Amino acid sequence: MRISRVTTHHHRTDFTFGASAAGAGGNLHLRAMDTLLVRVETEDGLHGWGEGFGFTLVETTKDAVDRLIGPACIGQDARDIATLMRMLARRFHNFGRNGAVSFGLSAIDIALWDIRAKAAGVPLHTLLGDAARASVPAYASLLRYGKPDDVARNVTEALSRGYRHIKLHEFDLACIRAAHQAAPDTPLMLDINCVWNTEDEAVQFCEDVAGMNAAWVEEPIWPPEDIPAIARIRAASPVPIAAGECNGTVEDFCRMLELRAVDVAQPSITKVGGVSAMMEIVELAREAGVRLVPHCPYFGPGLLATLHVLAAVEEAEPIEIYFADLARPPYPALVPRGGAIAVPSTPGLGFEPEL
Repeated sequence: MRISRVTTHHHRTDFTFGASAAGAGGNLHLRAMDTLLVRVETEDGLHGWGEGFGFTLVETTKDAVDRLIGPACIGQDARDIATLMRMLARRFHNFGRNGAVSFGLSAIDIALWDIRAKAAGVPLHTLLGDAARASVPAYASLLRYGKPDDVARNVTEALSRGYRHIKLHEFDLACIRAAHQAAPDTPLMLDINCVWNTEDEAVQFCEDVAGMNAAWVEEPIWPPEDIPAIARIRAASPVPIAAGECNGTVEDFCRMLELRAVDVAQPSITKVGGVSAMMEIVELAREAGVRLVPHCPYFGPGLLATLHVLAAVEEAEPIEIYFADLARPPYPALVPRGGAIAVPSTPGLGFEPEL
């Protein structure tokens, strides 16, 4: 089953996320919601869909697939995912082990797993584990507003849609306090996107939010690859620490777990190497006794593949859903209903994207 064609599609759509005119916060750079879809076809007539991390990087990752990765895949055996991905990683390692090329490799891996499951005539999750969950609960991952009133209003709106867990991308304590006051019994995941530059600042923040039902503090310090610093912050923090969305390889997670840097590991399937890498990290986290809650604030095949992983693995965890309403989502069926997403039962990823 040889690969005959690799094509890319830049899916772009308008979106809203509940911000007031004064509350765009840190999201002014997002003019639209951009998704990179990668289609891999075989000589046998099968095809699979993957996704490389996108947003403002879509065109850069697309170029990496179109000019480098896609041509190298032609004629390769789609069934031997491990050999092909190892060859691609070696061939393109000089382009960096984290960034647009590795995001493109992640897209290829996801598409190959879609093909593998279609060839087997089963939904992807049946190849990954035995849990066979029919649905996965979702948590609302709110974008940054920077205004307490906007935060409180959107937390209330998310709860009205059936979400039971909330992620904030706020670091201003007034905004976090507003969320806690709006929903005092709701756990708040706090993704601060590496805003602090020193360990003392990060630890102080963790102490400040400890009484606000903080489920975890995510990415507490810049740069995100300073794993020893994250480990020291965790040792001093009164709340759990989460990180890993910026890790580009399985080896990064090995180091993170060896140093006991996190309570919650957060691999991103569109960055770290696709389904293959994700399943390796699942086992590493289980052996280390660390929760694994994937990073997946996107809307394409990466979100769908993450859904299959969470439907399959032994430990039940929620799936991250960006709290944004897309005018034209790639997969309308992935919009949560009652705070959960139904897992497809048809072969492969289960859905075809709406281009």
